Amino acid sequence: MGLLNSLVRSVTWWNGQTLNTQLFTWRKGVKVGEDAEGNQYYRTRSDDRRWVIFNGEAEASRVSPDWHGWLHHTWDTPPSEQPLEHKVWEKPHEENQTGSDRAYAPSGSLRYGAPAQHKDYEAWQPE
Repeated sequence: MGLLNSLVRSVTWWNGQTLNTQLFTWRKGVKVGEDAEGNQYYRTRSDDRRWVIFNGEAEASRVSPDWHGWLHHTWDTPPSEQPLEHKVWEKPHEENQTGSDRAYAPSGSLRYGAPAQHKDYEAWQPE
């Protein structure tokens, strides 16, 4: 299983990191921090390139806004060193739920089976 796993990692990126990314991280990367989901954030020692190694599926919506801002050079200090202040009304970050059972579906959606009954509407019938 180890050889097969290494072969798959050498050509795929969606389940963590490729073998080349792991080698690059080992040679030039400095770990900056980790988020609540276990994603690990790195930067290079010399030219300040930044990247994330996902814990599991590589899905961009799993990166919180705090770390997203750091990855895209919106601020220089990572959230692990200087956490951002959050307002009391802010909701916690959630990944995109589209395509899952937890995705939003309004009333009347086909996911609920029968359409919602509207009592204030009467369909027009021609005479």
